[in-house]
Amino acid sequence: MIDSPQAGLLDLCVLGDFQVARGGELIDLPPSRKTRALLAYLAVTGKAHQRERLCEIFWDIPDDPRGALRWSLSKIRQVLGDDESALVADRNTVSLKVGTDYARLLPLVRGDLSSWSTEELEAVAGSIRGDFLADLSLERCFEYQAWRAGVASEVEIVELGILRELVERLAGEPKRALPFARRLRRLLPEDVGLAEEIEALEEKVRLAAAQPTTRSAPPGATRVAKAQSPPPAKSPTATQDPGRAIHFCRALDGTRLAFAKTGSGPAILRAAHWMSHLTFDWDSPIWRHWMSELSRENQLVRYDERCNGLSQRHVVDVSFDTMVSDLECVVEAAGLDRFTLLGLSQSCAVSIAYAIRHPEKISGMILYGGYVKGWRARGDAGEIATREAVATLMRESWGKSNPMFRQAFCSMFIPGATHEHFAWMDDLMLRTVSPDDAWRLQSAFSVIDVSDLLEKVRVPTLVLHAREDNVAPVESGRTMAAGIPGARFFELESENHILLEGEPAFDEFIAHVRAFVAETAGS
Repeated sequence: MIDSPQAGLLDLCVLGDFQVARGGELIDLPPSRKTRALLAYLAVTGKAHQRERLCEIFWDIPDDPRGALRWSLSKIRQVLGDDESALVADRNTVSLKVGTDYARLLPLVRGDLSSWSTEELEAVAGSIRGDFLADLSLERCFEYQAWRAGVASEVEIVELGILRELVERLAGEPKRALPFARRLRRLLPEDVGLAEEIEALEEKVRLAAAQPTTRSAPPGATRVAKAQSPPPAKSPTATQDPGRAIHFCRALDGTRLAFAKTGSGPAILRAAHWMSHLTFDWDSPIWRHWMSELSRENQLVRYDERCNGLSQRHVVDVSFDTMVSDLECVVEAAGLDRFTLLGLSQSCAVSIAYAIRHPEKISGMILYGGYVKGWRARGDAGEIATREAVATLMRESWGKSNPMFRQAFCSMFIPGATHEHFAWMDDLMLRTVSPDDAWRLQSAFSVIDVSDLLEKVRVPTLVLHAREDNVAPVESGRTMAAGIPGARFFELESENHILLEGEPAFDEFIAHVRAFVAETAGS
């Protein structure tokens, strides 16, 4: 059950503009934005913070940060009033224990929506008034902004999941479902399928309103009303490419997976890799050219890996077998009978395992930048030391203003990146996956080993690899191709693990993909 705020106690509302209430009555807040942001930060995190860290997060050195912190804490005590004891501040640490609407949302952020009643989900949906701390942006406080954006992303993911769950559950009650569908549409404005779903719900509501409400109505009145009702208007965008339309399905363990279809033609399914976000990727120079080109002559089906993008975060199981199972679930949900399977990086191994289980589904398999063994399984002491150092920084510095970490991480994946790419990589890291999930996924990838599976592959296979790839050495691609019967192998002249728009290697990659799909899709 999701606890409700107790009468008389202070309640902080962070799911929208920041508000503090007692017994349903709003309390006046200090005019200082930093003081209000500090109050929200302490309440949402719910743990003790070192004074020095709070000063680093919220104040610049010339501003006498310790004095500013003391002043803000005095204002927070005034807000707390009778609950002043909830704020514990000694010479070293500060903590605050008060109720927040975010705390009541947490069980749904980290749990399975299917186990909650419809009424509980409706109540939670009603508590989300807008973006997380919508009115408390502090542009010069980068770490606070990164934290705020990360939590906002979590809230957005669970809101999308709740709304989709409610629309599905309430399909038989169109009047009750319609507000949630419209709200979902506002979050996903380019989802053509959802627009058509809303039209169908609106038509059902109109028909229900036209039905007689008394027993004395003449027989057949309902039939006449239906016969005279105009057919639903066709959406002007219904025949257009769905673009950013998002769909959801369930994995075997109940995890919500988000997938999307773009373009038309022979289907290409891109097996999920980490750091993807179905909608944000269209804006990012890191990935947008991939989707644009792969959708140009084909239907491209993509999905966000669990813990990434619009799929469910903070799930327990991130094992290799679960990644393969998730791929199976997306294939079924997307209604794919036969397709080209595209694996990138660690999803090459996932694709190989899927191809062995379901060769009848695959017309051909394309593997780019993959590896037979993960970095730990490869056993190279130098590589292991480097990747472990990156993993440690990942957990501590993911999405923070840390030039050393950004340079090390981005330079490993995209040595040819520009300053624009570095900035977008920061955003990509922040929006797609949390620090803990990034670390867990990297640990799972590190022990992948499909050595024993290669000889069992019986589908046409094309292997592509950048010659100077620092993430997955080119020898990994050669080994993969050599072990798969009949596989073709091409090296691309690039040092980038993620091929960039405009570099010849990306154009060559697309040319190989199109030629291979044209050759195998009809087989």
